[in-house]
Amino acid sequence: MAVIAGALVLVMGQKWGWKLPGGAAAIALRPAEPPRPPEPRDAIYKMLDAARSGDSAAYLACFTGQMAASLRQSQTEMGPAAFSKYLTDTNKVIKGVALNEPAAITDREARVRVEYVYQDRNEAQQMYLEKAGEQWRIARVDATERVKTLVPYGTPVN
Repeated sequence: MAVIAGALVLVMGQKWGWKLPGGAAAIALRPAEPPRPPEPRDAIYKMLDAARSGDSAAYLACFTGQMAASLRQSQTEMGPAAFSKYLTDTNKVIKGVALNEPAAITDREARVRVEYVYQDRNEAQQMYLEKAGEQWRIARVDATERVKTLVPYGTPVN
């Protein structure tokens, strides 16, 4: 009887969205956490992941407006395979990326400073994002500026 009652509790808990906390020995149920709303940085991370893997469709889906049209035109002119190779080649030299907290411009627009770390230098850009439905997309990017670094990437630590 106890086994049947325990199974019933588990089934009802799943139906109500409860999850078992981590660990095999855990027996208490807790409510599932609600999904967090998308943030401007999510679009930038998706763009970087798509570029790294050469997934041009996913890459282009991260942009909106004139920037998206310009990138689609570049893909058309280069051809899909060459555009995909361009994405992976330009991202191979990036050693790391640092994103600042998004600065809200309006409730549907934000600005994020993105710093790229290369072997011999750092570069930063301001990215402007717009919210389209529930998703953030990159609308434009300012010119790249060189960032002075005190210690170049890969310098041995003594």
